[in-house]
Amino acid sequence: MSAAAASTRARPGGRLGALLIGLGLSVALAACGTPRPPVNGRLPDPPAATPALTRVAAQVDVTGPRGPLDQNRREQALQGAASQGKAELLKRQIAAMSAFGDVDLYAGNDTRLLIDGPATFAAMFDAIGKARRQVLLESYIIEDADVSRQLADLLLQRRAQGVQVAIVYDAVGSLGTQDAYFDRMRQGGIAVCAFNPINPLKRTRYHRITHRDHRKMLIVDGETAFTGGINISAVYSSGSGGIGSRGPRKPARPDPQLADAPASAPASGPAPVAGDAAKEPDNGWRDTMIQVRGPAAQALHTLFRETWAQQQCEGPVAAATEVLPAARAPAGQQLMRVIPSTPNDPENRIYTLLLGSIRAAQRSVYLTMAYFAPGKDMVDALCDAASRGVDVQLILPSRSDFSPVMYAGRSHYERLLEAGVRIHELQDAVLHAKTAVIDGVVSTVGSSNMDWRSFVFNNEVNAVVLGEDFGDAMTRMFQRDVDASQAISLKRWQQRGLVQRGKEFFSRMFEQWW
Repeated sequence: MSAAAASTRARPGGRLGALLIGLGLSVALAACGTPRPPVNGRLPDPPAATPALTRVAAQVDVTGPRGPLDQNRREQALQGAASQGKAELLKRQIAAMSAFGDVDLYAGNDTRLLIDGPATFAAMFDAIGKARRQVLLESYIIEDADVSRQLADLLLQRRAQGVQVAIVYDAVGSLGTQDAYFDRMRQGGIAVCAFNPINPLKRTRYHRITHRDHRKMLIVDGETAFTGGINISAVYSSGSGGIGSRGPRKPARPDPQLADAPASAPASGPAPVAGDAAKEPDNGWRDTMIQVRGPAAQALHTLFRETWAQQQCEGPVAAATEVLPAARAPAGQQLMRVIPSTPNDPENRIYTLLLGSIRAAQRSVYLTMAYFAPGKDMVDALCDAASRGVDVQLILPSRSDFSPVMYAGRSHYERLLEAGVRIHELQDAVLHAKTAVIDGVVSTVGSSNMDWRSFVFNNEVNAVVLGEDFGDAMTRMFQRDVDASQAISLKRWQQRGLVQRGKEFFSRMFEQWW
């Protein structure tokens, strides 16, 4: 899929200009050949046996609130995550990660799972309102809608109070937003930068038009951060209830851990969950974010500054050491990874994380993916896991704002179902979440879909939480979405019509471009 056409995937009804540009770029892309694969060479085998904790600690780097940890303290950090439960599975999964290369972990984090736009925006606005020194925002889409205007008002207010504010938005993703929206913030003293402008006269240097910034991050004072799949867009203004005239979403099974939580609630102890299980059905997109406090937030802060420098954005952005207090205690007990990816990487680390974790899985693989055009290696891994008795379940969209990638994903259904993979299609909401929980101990929330555009063309970032506490919250969220989905039966799927099969066939032909 073209870069401009990609911008229509995160909001309904793309603009005419985007469609025209997308048409022209699609023709050009078709002549460029097949994109390079996201992983090169032979795939490493999963661990043959569960390694000892000492060996696992020697294979990773761990950063705590006060800097890098030595071997002894690395073992303590890993033991803390292992003590939550399923220690053998956790050690095996970390060993599988290290087989693909360096593993950078962050200890002493506090995490909070945020379900859908209302909970996310409430938590983000609350954090911005409490900012003391700095607010950094990076988003694929910043749409000129009510929520973004409220955000602009708040950011301008905080800037007037002396807080540094810097924004990066993707020039294609935010194509429909008038310059006046961003100019107002610039005039108020906010540093605003467009990622890879389409107009070559606005570029400081050449970047491929297909290279887009698909990340969604907010970092406040270098210590509180948000990342995941939610853009600054009107489609997230309400939770994922009903869509159009199809009626309300099926009620979730009661779970007190999945009740709404106020934005100001402390994020301590086992990962609390803010969701929409109890509210009235309403239009909205189904998506997920994670709020983080601790060293992992500082890693996202560094990632923002790298993008700012690479794009030669105007004005300095203070480093985390300049905005954080000198003495810091651990914010929590969670062990995390922050995995960025760009088209310039020799291999996509988000792809290798998912692929390696699935190949090493012993009990369960639960994936929720908005755009699923995974390629052969990933389908092989899912089928192999199901064939060896792993509970493999996918939640995928029943409708999409970009249907070709949905049909490309459906072209894999028959093989997946035959292998024992269970597939559920979310009903009555547009699915935009990109999450996974594997063996109950590896949880990821991020911007990266399971498609080649995410793996090869975009800047993406995923937050990974290691341990059973957060994994339990992710599993409950997954089950809630299963309850709101329709199971796909192999027998009925094999009876689908020729029109459906034709859409799948032609969409599959261009799977590596979507």
